[in-house]
Amino acid sequence: MSVLVEFSMFPTDKGESVSRYVSRIIKMIDQTGIPYRLTPMGTVFEVNSIEEALEIINSAYKQLEPDCNRVYSVVKFDIRKGRTGRLEQKIKSVEEKLGKKVKK
Repeated sequence: MSVLVEFSMFPTDKGESVSRYVSRIIKMIDQTGIPYRLTPMGTVFEVNSIEEALEIINSAYKQLEPDCNRVYSVVKFDIRKGRTGRLEQKIKSVEEKLGKKVKK
């Protein structure tokens, strides 16, 4: 099974720039060894079960909990049985289709 998760999480009580808080979460995800992609608006990662996905989300919150009084988060799941490696495959599929139609 493949569970793709796209999420953003950040404190709302720390001013305009929250990158130092977001970097805590990214460091934690990086240390897990799971595949992920940081984007300007959030992070996408892939795990093998919904339980693993929820553990990562919970761990992300725990990075902010000690010194953040208010945390905002949006989480999306794409769960598919019988597949793995979709973090790479979904992008590759679109790029292949674009390559057939776009002149370079």
